[in-house]
Amino acid sequence: MQHDYRYLFSSFFLMAALAAPAAMSAAARQQDNARQEYNHRDDNNRARYYDRAHNDYHNWDNNEDRFYRKYLGEKHREYRPFAEMNQKERRVYWNWRHSHPDQDRRG
Repeated sequence: MQHDYRYLFSSFFLMAALAAPAAMSAAARQQDNARQEYNHRDDNNRARYYDRAHNDYHNWDNNEDRFYRKYLGEKHREYRPFAEMNQKERRVYWNWRHSHPDQDRRG
């Protein structure tokens, strides 16, 4: 009888050992998808936007706001908060933004 319990316990232990890596990779995949939201906050509670077309992130700070206002001026549009723009409008802005890089930043 004791031998049966040991066999049962060993089976459960083996199943748990085999299932743990799969569960951990599923949890990691879910976090990766959450990182690719269009708008979320960074560790300093600043707005951060993901640009799918260019596969990069943009922190919304004073510098980015200055470029955004310059973009609106060139397109003869009134100011509207970036967070209120739809995905198509954001994509057009990010395309413009990548063609107008910061002159003072390297990389």
